Amino acid sequence: MPWLDGALVEGPTLPLDPADRGLTLGDGVFDTALVRDGRVIFEAAHVARLVASAAALGFPLDPAAVTAGMHAMAAGRERAALRTTATRGSGPRGLRPPPAPRPRLLVTAAPLADPGTAFAPLALRTTGIRRNDTSPTSRHKTLGYLDAVLAAEEAARAGADEALFLNTRGRVACAGTGSLFALIGGALVTPPLADGVLAGIVRGWILARAPDLGIAAQERSLRPEDLAGAEALFVTNSLRLIAPVRALDGRACRDGLQDGRIRRLADALREEVASHSPP
Repeated sequence: MPWLDGALVEGPTLPLDPADRGLTLGDGVFDTALVRDGRVIFEAAHVARLVASAAALGFPLDPAAVTAGMHAMAAGRERAALRTTATRGSGPRGLRPPPAPRPRLLVTAAPLADPGTAFAPLALRTTGIRRNDTSPTSRHKTLGYLDAVLAAEEAARAGADEALFLNTRGRVACAGTGSLFALIGGALVTPPLADGVLAGIVRGWILARAPDLGIAAQERSLRPEDLAGAEALFVTNSLRLIAPVRALDGRACRDGLQDGRIRRLADALREEVASHSPP
């Protein structure tokens, strides 16, 4: 039973507006959050990012409405992936947005296995599809995700779990569904947003929290050869949390969770997630 524009919708189908710009042009944004024991983990950060992304695309979202939809779909769920989708709404034929958009907001939830993909290792494969760092949309979770879809299929055919994207300048950008961190010289390094990177929720938490744990963390551009010499690699997103990279392009990588610094960070993240759940 999904939540659409302020109410839960009963039945197996949703009303479809053939003029909705999310459907016809991919004109919208989405967010994926983790639900634990009826609560949305990092809720405020997820709401703020979705609202900011919609504003960057030029249409308004009411934070209270987003929060209400998330709460409605999280209620009573022990462990789930929560997807919140916002489109600009319907509009006339053509590319130019309507002068007074009427956004639509949809929230759905899918059950997750326990413990699911959290902290599970994964294999990455570099894709030849480039992340367009020149596009403003590269820094937002827009509905135009076909590059990631194609790269995911390419990675799966090669026996990997995720794609790794480089940007148009050949620098490391991100994984298909998450941010990438490399442990280099004892410091955690992740590419800056300007390299075509989404401001990931867990990524932001790590950058803010790592120094408190005695771990240096920084944003700077990375080359593929930097990854080859890294002490460890891991991917972050709201469902995987911290996923150590076990292999990159067929080359085995050291398990990052065996490193004391990354393990300390993972333990702190576990505690953070637990703090959002009822006792």
